Amino acid sequence: FLLSMLNWSVKIKILLMICLLAGMNITVNADIVPVEKPAKSGFTKNISRKIDAIIIHSVFNNSGGDLYNVDSIIKQFTRYHVSAHYLIGRDGVVYRLVNEKDIAYHAGKSQLPDGRRSVNSCSIGIELVTSFTEAPTELQINALVELVKNIQLRHKIKYILRHSDISPERKTDPWNMDWENFRIRLNL
Repeated sequence: FLLSMLNWSVKIKILLMICLLAGMNITVNADIVPVEKPAKSGFTKNISRKIDAIIIHSVFNNSGGDLYNVDSIIKQFTRYHVSAHYLIGRDGVVYRLVNEKDIAYHAGKSQLPDGRRSVNSCSIGIELVTSFTEAPTELQINALVELVKNIQLRHKIKYILRHSDISPERKTDPWNMDWENFRIRLNL
């Protein structure tokens, strides 16, 4: 009877608290509730790793059909044995593909500013669904800002970088993104 009197926001917070107390691996803040879409490949299970970098990418479905179809993009990742930890759809929905504790194969041949080359082992990869000709939507940028802030609560992040920052010879993403505005919104 008491639960029926509570609004949905309070019910969700109670449910999250119960899940956390039960030891479930749920990491969210009030604004970000990732939709679970576990990757089938493109990652390695890991028990402990130090995460100190976040890498922002762009992706679209290049297999035919809707450029922005999330399920097609995830199938594409599976086909190429790659993945990111998170993917943000055009509507701002955040999908968790790989648990943060696990190593996702998102960075490829790359290097951090401090010289480390095993970028996948110390970073979280976030993909923005967009194209070469369109910018990320405002909903995506809002979700990205909130997700990055949420990750910063759990990890001591030293670097927040574009894929093109760590692999400038090979990569140009994230495409058409106002990087400076994003950094301002994160107070960087």
